[in-house]
Formats: sequence, C-alpha cells, structure tokens
Amino acid sequence: MKIFAVLPAAGTGSRAGFKKNKILQNIGGSCVLARTVSAFSLNKNISKIFVCCRECDRSEISDLLQDFDKVVLVDGGETRTESVRNALEHMLPLAPDLVLIHDAARPFVSQNVIDDCIRCAQKYGSAICSLPCTDTLVQTSNGHIIAQYDRSSACTLQTPQGFSYASILNAYRQIGDNEQFTDDSGVYAKYIAPPVLFTGEWQNRKLTFREDFEMQNFRTGIGIDTHAFGEGNFVVLGGVKIPHTQGLIAHSDGDVLVHAVMDALLSAAGLPDIGYYFPDTDAKYKNADSLKLLSHTADLIQNQGCKVGNISAAIVAQKPKLAPYIPRMKENIARVLGVPADRIGISAGTNEGLGSIGRGEGITVTANALIIEQL
Repeated sequence: MKIFAVLPAAGTGSRAGFKKNKILQNIGGSCVLARTVSAFSLNKNISKIFVCCRECDRSEISDLLQDFDKVVLVDGGETRTESVRNALEHMLPLAPDLVLIHDAARPFVSQNVIDDCIRCAQKYGSAICSLPCTDTLVQTSNGHIIAQYDRSSACTLQTPQGFSYASILNAYRQIGDNEQFTDDSGVYAKYIAPPVLFTGEWQNRKLTFREDFEMQNFRTGIGIDTHAFGEGNFVVLGGVKIPHTQGLIAHSDGDVLVHAVMDALLSAAGLPDIGYYFPDTDAKYKNADSLKLLSHTADLIQNQGCKVGNISAAIVAQKPKLAPYIPRMKENIARVLGVPADRIGISAGTNEGLGSIGRGEGITVTANALIIEQL
C-alpha cells in the first residue's frame, strides 16, 4: 500500500510572536519542522512527505530538509485548507492509497501514533487522532459561562489524520470558496462520512504560543575527589566538622564532599574544573571555607543560564562513621545551592578494607549533578 504524508507548514507564527514561521524555530536544540519530518521519515510505511511552504520560506526549508530523501516541497496557500488541497492535487499522478495529514507544528508525534493512524485508516478509510476531554467543557459569551457540556461525550482532536486518498481528495474538491476548516476531519465529515477516531498521546501537542516553545534542557556532570589523611583531629565534609583521629591534607579546608560536588556542577555546565577556578597555588584559598567556594560555583552555573536540579554523592571512607552527620551535610549544601534539602542525596560506605581507602588512608567522594538550562 502506497502511503504519503502531508505536512502543512505555511503559517507565520503570528500567535507565537515570532519574526518568522514558528516551524523554523528551535525547540530543545532542534528545528520544529526537522523534528516533525524526521518522525515521518523514520516510518517505513510512508514513502513520501509533502511539505507545504510559503515562497519566502522555501529556500530555508529546502536547505533544512535536504538530507531527507522522502520530502517533496509544494506551494502553501493562504490558509491551511488551501495548503492541504494543493498537496493533494500535486500527488495525483502518483496515486497514493492513503494520506496522513499532520500539523508541522506537532514535532513530538510518536511512531506508535503514526502506526495507529495507518492501521485505522486502512481498516475504516479514515483515522482521526483524538484524546478524551478531561477538563470541564463550557460555552462562553462576553466572559460569562452560558452553557456546560457533557465531557464524557467530548474529545479533543490532534493530528495525524489519515484517509483514503480518493475520498479526501474528493472532499477537498467540493469545498466552497468561502468555506474554511480548522482540520481535515471537518472536511471529511461534511462531504464524505463521519470519520473514525483513534486514541492519541498527550505529548503530541501543537506548538501555538511562545510559551509552548519553552522547554527545559537537562545536563549532567560527574565529579570525583580524594584526599589523604594527615595531621589533625577532625575532618570537614559538607561543611560539617566531624571529630576524628586525623585530618585531611588539603590547601583549603579539605572538604572532599563539597569539592566533588563542585566538579560535578562545573562538568555539567561544560566549564573547567575547580583547579582552574580555585588553584591550590593561590594563597587566598589557603584554609578556604569550601562552602563559600561552592557558592561561587553556583554563581558560575547561573551565569551559564542554568540552575541546579539535584545532587547525588557517594562518600567512601573506612572511617570515621558518617551517618549521624549526613542530614546536616545535606542542609548545608542545599542552602548554598538554593534548593530544597531533598534535592541533595548523600550516601556513605566503606571500601570493605580494600585498597588505600580500605586501609583508612583517605576519603573518596563521587558526585553526580543535574543542572537545568533556562531557555
């Protein structure tokens, strides 16, 4: 069975307030249109993808999609209805069996949804992606509710919407000059028959307004630090002074936990390590409070346009016993980073007597940090 896809992409993005077509904007580091085309290109059942575009966007879209061999560019119209009709007429000599029509501004469509659309259209001749209506549904007038609907019999429609090619082409050819439709199910329903629904997915949302493009990018980093025992009668971990028969050898206060956390944060942000920012050759960091250095590290992360998500650290020490001090360590680190204490995870264990740590010669900490880009 020959199956084509149509992606109307001739809008302007005016409701999102962009200076150019919203499908040419980036979301999560990738262009919206490229994401959408990629989803359909990956589907083995679809042999061609017709992208409807405006003349002013054609050159940029052509360059953007040059590596997708299934793509055919066609002229977009003043309305979505005109764009789809142009694509359907353009593919007439190729005589497809089924056509899937999908909003270019829905870049998160899954392969499951595409496959379900194809199966439904093959069986019934039509396939409309839909979700049950979960919110209260009302009719309004002048800012007042004037009627309430039974949401159990209501749903919201998405795309893709699949049809027998002959049927949907016939339907579009009957549209009057002054008729406009918001999607293809309306055209099919008016001129052919009530279309059949299948269940879509929440994440297959349409990008309409500027806030729809706001996504969180997550970045992770790892930090590892080790300090050997030397002279002293306490160690500092997470800003907590813990009595012990020895201290940790270090230029600063030797807070190996905080140092590992700092390196993890800097790694996640793609920045140099703590040796770059706080070198042990600089006298001003002699006996420095590592929590103050952590505060400066947090500023560096913020300057990169990121905020701290969470920290997970594992302390490996044969001695001293650390469990009673861990809640305070978490509180100290959380306070400096400006996150709740439950975003800081700290575990402590021994090395079962193995190696230098197992022999009680020092402490090692491995830390993982997650930071969030503020787009």
